[in-house]
Amino acid sequence: MRTFSTKPSDVQRAWHLVDAEGLVLGRMASEVARLLRGKHKPQFAPHLDTGDHVIVVNTSKVVLTSGKEAKKVAYRHTGYPGGLRQRSYTDVMANNPEDAVRKAVRGMLPKGPLGRMMLKKLKVYSGPTHPHAAQMPEALELSMAVARQRGL
Repeated sequence: MRTFSTKPSDVQRAWHLVDAEGLVLGRMASEVARLLRGKHKPQFAPHLDTGDHVIVVNTSKVVLTSGKEAKKVAYRHTGYPGGLRQRSYTDVMANNPEDAVRKAVRGMLPKGPLGRMMLKKLKVYSGPTHPHAAQMPEALELSMAVARQRGL
């Protein structure tokens, strides 16, 4: 019997819809990263992009636990000397919560070209509507009970 090796032509991509209302940011991001990476599929290969497309809606209603919204700081660098900028997550969640979710998921994906390819399949929206109805995404129910059951 020969060893099966996944080829890019073997990958079947699905669309998943995640409603982030009331979910904890980090727990939701780890599940979304798992779907983007393709670890839920039997033909997962760490060197290939075998993951699915994920749409995250209602990111403005995502929750940070134990007062992290006031304590946690989001950093970015302009590229110039002395260009380190910082904002509290209170500001980030008020102005553009999509960036907070995208950054949380990005940190859980592989670094390099493969991770950037996977991140392109993530669509994030702060409201309940999205323009991807034609893809017929499968609604994925992520709740605290599901997260606890999976050991997250």
